[in-house]
Amino acid sequence: MTQTTIHTLKPHIALNVRDITKSIAFYQQMFGIEPCKVRSKYAKFDVQNPQLNLTLNQVPFTDRGALSHLGIQVATTQDVLAVRERWIESGLTVRDEMQTNCCFAIQDKSWVQDPDGNEWEVFVVLEDNLPEKNSSLCCGTETTGSSACSVPAPIGLGHKNKH
Repeated sequence: MTQTTIHTLKPHIALNVRDITKSIAFYQQMFGIEPCKVRSKYAKFDVQNPQLNLTLNQVPFTDRGALSHLGIQVATTQDVLAVRERWIESGLTVRDEMQTNCCFAIQDKSWVQDPDGNEWEVFVVLEDNLPEKNSSLCCGTETTGSSACSVPAPIGLGHKNKH
């Protein structure tokens, strides 16, 4: 069997939303761009950094879906802080977790939540592949009901922490 090379352009995420207007406003703030397409009960964002095709579909629903959370992995803690500052400057509420032990890795991360409760994290992995006994699964598996990890940001970093 011959193997064909696939030329992937970018990932696509289609989110169900309750209110298209509120969701468009949130994602404009989060990504710092306008949607490239808006129709009745539909919007598309063609995000260049990170490369992402994000569509919003307004449909009725009552509970949260099966989605745990969404994330943008960056190279450094400085990148996390730069995205965090852009989110704050655009008016979003940010929750931080620095030096958190999550998903068998030590990470620095900041979180925002869209109008439908979908949580987004920007994160850097500082130390990876920790043994199971020294790490928590978190990111949706903690008993706190939050999709975030259980370790708060250190005091004195100037971060707003909502844990």
